[in-house]
Amino acid sequence: MRRREFIVGLGAAAWPRAVLAQQRAHPTIGYLGSVSLDENSRLYVAAFLQGLKESGYVEDQNYAIEYRWAEGRSEHLPALVRDLASRAAVIATYDTASALAVKAATTIPIVFAIGGDPIRFGLVASLARPGENITGVSFLVNALGSKRFGLLSELVPTASTFGFLVDPSNPNAAPETADMRAAADMLGHKLVVLGASTANEIDAAFAGATAQGVDALAVAAHAFLLARGQQLADLALRHRLPTIYAFRESAKAGGLLSYGVSLAEAFRQQGIHAARVLKGEKPAELPIQQVTRFEMILNLRTAKALGLTVPNTLLATADEVIE
Repeated sequence: MRRREFIVGLGAAAWPRAVLAQQRAHPTIGYLGSVSLDENSRLYVAAFLQGLKESGYVEDQNYAIEYRWAEGRSEHLPALVRDLASRAAVIATYDTASALAVKAATTIPIVFAIGGDPIRFGLVASLARPGENITGVSFLVNALGSKRFGLLSELVPTASTFGFLVDPSNPNAAPETADMRAAADMLGHKLVVLGASTANEIDAAFAGATAQGVDALAVAAHAFLLARGQQLADLALRHRLPTIYAFRESAKAGGLLSYGVSLAEAFRQQGIHAARVLKGEKPAELPIQQVTRFEMILNLRTAKALGLTVPNTLLATADEVIE
């Protein structure tokens, strides 16, 4: 998806030619995502723009921006990278797949926002000194597996079999699954791993979870699964399967519980990092920003619909309770 489509999606008016001509004199930020432009990605891009604004960069005043979305087709990423590289001073990426695609194809400064470990993926040499042409923000979702399963155990104390739903095409699927398997082992629970990269496969995954006796489910922090929040919430309720998610947006969509970082804060920090690069700081020397503020969102309506008794300890520690 190109810039004009994004502007229309946000409800902005078309700009006069004189203004567009003026934009070309400003540095251009390329923004790349492997998924589609939807309600969530609009929210996070808005947070990215807010971080730029806080740093003195206002769109159409002192910078221009070009958006490209691969619509879930990872094979389109290389061509989109080449297109952006021909016009951008810096490229910001929405997810791990797009960050890896840009890193492999260009020496233009890159500012990523990813949930995985950037060292593990080979994106950076270290968090303190990333090296080469890349820096960004990491919110390290992999490290939270034991916490999420612990919360599920509080809500469903009789659970003995956990499920873990992943998008197998996501670069973070294998390391995140390994971490969740270790978390399940630590609690003495069996783990059933379920894969889904399409809407139909999500339906099949929930049917498979029921067939394999899954008592409670955790959903991976993958961009595709985040975008299917409503479908996941509806299926979890239909199959009466208590489910925990990585981000608050899923609980807002009707999911039972979420635990993780604020994605809006992560993308705001990405915008601040991009501004620092535009001001002349070298990505190689700009430390990776780690988002460490976690939040728990509990959907009490969904808990009641599932017939769950929520412990007072969870009610007291939740950052937000949806009633």
